Amino acid sequence: MPDVKAYLRHHTNPPVFLLSLVIVLALVGWGVTAPDHLGTVAKAAKDWITTYFGWWLLASVLGLLIFALVLMFSPFGRIRLGKDDERPYWSTWAWFSMLFTAGMGIGLVFFGVAEPIFHLKDLPLEAGGNEQAALQAMHTTVFHWGLHPWAVYIVLGLSMGYFCFRFDLPLRPASALYPLIGEGLYGWLGNLIDILAVFGTLFGLATSLGLGASQINAGLAAVLGMPEGPTAKVFIIAVITAVAGTSVFLGLDKGIRRLSVFNMYAAIVLAAVVFIAGPTLFILDYMVQSTGYYLQHLPGTSLRSFALSPDGKEWLGDWTLFYWSWWISWSPFVGMFIARVSRGRTIREFILGTLLAPVGASIAWFCTLGGSGIHMILMEGNQALASAGKTDALFLLLGELPLGLGLEIAMSLLAVVVVAVFFATSSDSGSLVVDMLTNGGDPHPLWQQRMMWAVLQGVIAAILLVAGAMIPDGDPLTALQTAAVASALPFSFVLVLMAWGVTRQLRREHIRDAPLAT
Repeated sequence: MPDVKAYLRHHTNPPVFLLSLVIVLALVGWGVTAPDHLGTVAKAAKDWITTYFGWWLLASVLGLLIFALVLMFSPFGRIRLGKDDERPYWSTWAWFSMLFTAGMGIGLVFFGVAEPIFHLKDLPLEAGGNEQAALQAMHTTVFHWGLHPWAVYIVLGLSMGYFCFRFDLPLRPASALYPLIGEGLYGWLGNLIDILAVFGTLFGLATSLGLGASQINAGLAAVLGMPEGPTAKVFIIAVITAVAGTSVFLGLDKGIRRLSVFNMYAAIVLAAVVFIAGPTLFILDYMVQSTGYYLQHLPGTSLRSFALSPDGKEWLGDWTLFYWSWWISWSPFVGMFIARVSRGRTIREFILGTLLAPVGASIAWFCTLGGSGIHMILMEGNQALASAGKTDALFLLLGELPLGLGLEIAMSLLAVVVVAVFFATSSDSGSLVVDMLTNGGDPHPLWQQRMMWAVLQGVIAAILLVAGAMIPDGDPLTALQTAAVASALPFSFVLVLMAWGVTRQLRREHIRDAPLAT
């Protein structure tokens, strides 16, 4: 009979592993036995957080962005995430592919067309004409997907990479607070921080996986006539979770790296076809003008809280605060993962690679896909696209391009493949991170444990989709969004403390060339 205690002691951090597993299984049981009640409670929690802590989320995320920019241009930028003689293991392209697919993944494909055209018709501001409405719609979209989310990832990823690879601390979020909590890293406080990270990672990933399943369902319905509904989405989650399990078995280099590089090329092909077949000149003009508009209005938009507008407050909770919460809940997953694949890079190189390059790619993506949709609506009067839903907007756009039936079907299937592979890489890398969180920071966990967490991610996503469908007058994605918001609030305070902790140690190292100390 296997020695359970010995197994837990050697392959896990027992308090974090057991408590995290109990909490997750309890929530799974709640979702199975009372999905409508879970959905209602999740919505109430989201409303409370956005009402009383919306100001904090706006201010803290902007503060993290300022921190990352200042650090990039500071003398600290020459310091490596590792020892002074270490160099990166992966090529720049493979590194960028892995961090980009982990950091954005499914969401870019899901919202690429849907969000710009939604904002075009439903921003809580006076548009001032079609041109102004189009600029504000793209500005709002890029604002949600641009500098701010990557700044959130940078703070956690840089902090962990710095403390873990340079000072040989365990690869766990609590290590980034060593200058503040010292040996408390190995006690109840460090375990609590890691449990918060597990909770945020699982529910942030569940949100992404639920969005991906919904869009795959819509794509297969458009191309193959597959019925849409919770049953079909749960089936899709099960299939893609099995694909993710195969990637888990193959490991980081053969699994995630190869899938990530393949999917980057596939996404580029999809965007290139839309760029060439769509309004090419308009896309180029719109991309340049939208970038300028984004940079010009970035400071004001970052702190726009709609203090005097109830309608604006509701919109803020559904969009900006949801996004900020989603990025924060994802930050343990993405931050730990990009730290894991960035060892040997300098702080300046790390911030440049994880801030400017993905933001540029996101602007190009949204202006190509979303810009094509806006052109069809404003210049061509396409009402079908104007009234599209979030899940089917991309496929409606592909259907309106002059591709021919065969190429249209091929591109729709390619879009489904891109979403599915993003799904698999997110689940695989997420299971790697969750297992590192629960095993005490070992960067090479057992694949069987990673498989277990990958399956639980799929189960949570399926349950929250069903729970969201049970909310009166709601849609199946509601509980996913509310779970992300609820899991992010406590971890936002941890991120601010991480920025403080890494600043203290960087100053100490730079000025005194001193070892790690509290």
